[in-house]
Amino acid sequence: MTLGLILCAGVALDAVLGEPQRGHPLVAFGRLANALERRGNRAPAQSAARLYGLLCWCLAVLPLTFLAWLASQVPYLGWLWEILLLYAALGLHSLDEHVRPVAQALRQNDLPQARLRVGRLVSRDTRELDAAGVARAATESTLENGADAVFASLFWFAVAGAPGVVLHRLANTLDAMWGYRTPRFERFGWAAARLDDALNYIPARLTALTYVLLGRRPRLALHCWRRQAPLWDSPNAGPVMAAGAGALGVSLGGPAIYHGERHERPLLGDGLAPTARDIGRALRLVHKGVGLWLLIALAGSILHA
Repeated sequence: MTLGLILCAGVALDAVLGEPQRGHPLVAFGRLANALERRGNRAPAQSAARLYGLLCWCLAVLPLTFLAWLASQVPYLGWLWEILLLYAALGLHSLDEHVRPVAQALRQNDLPQARLRVGRLVSRDTRELDAAGVARAATESTLENGADAVFASLFWFAVAGAPGVVLHRLANTLDAMWGYRTPRFERFGWAAARLDDALNYIPARLTALTYVLLGRRPRLALHCWRRQAPLWDSPNAGPVMAAGAGALGVSLGGPAIYHGERHERPLLGDGLAPTARDIGRALRLVHKGVGLWLLIALAGSILHA
């Protein structure tokens, strides 16, 4: 089965079935990660905490990546395992399910419900956000999660098949769990954060390029990417959100509360503050990008047939 067809099948399964309601592999992986962190995040000296974090990362990720490779080698059924693993890694349908209710609550002027729903998407404090702040958080999350949970999964599957997409998805999950600059995780989670940055470096820039090409204001998107992305503290989120904000013609970034502390973030994009309509536009931009990537993969498969 060709790469293009496997990618299309994985995306189709995600669109039709959505996230598994019971027994999602990432839920079980999260429990494993928590158990490893409880046992491993006890370095006798701070200097050893990074090493302990790296060892726990290897114990959590590498065996499962190897099992994914073994599954892909099963005669006659390896392609089916690849489709299923890609489906489990993709988060496009889940992104829709979490983001659309935020926009719906804003359209209904139900700010408390909008705050509650966007709080399930982002790690910042959403209790005091106004409508523009909720829309900004949801738009940022849509653009960034489109890169992390959708485009990066497609990229790593195209590069390294089932083990590639499993490696990336597990690394990204550990970054979300351990990659915080808090007293508990600053050293232990250092390896998880840096490895996730490395794995997402190329996919993030391909995602930013996708937003530039498919947005309504490609010149502005490219300008924002070049000028504003270096100011962002994340080497991968900066290009993605700057290009996305420019493509949509809205302003993102600005102050936000994380773990009880106010962070002064640079402004991204150019234009008015986002609204519920812009959340939908960001989702459509991600969907159009997926369509473009699948067309490229199918064309490549035909040329190599």
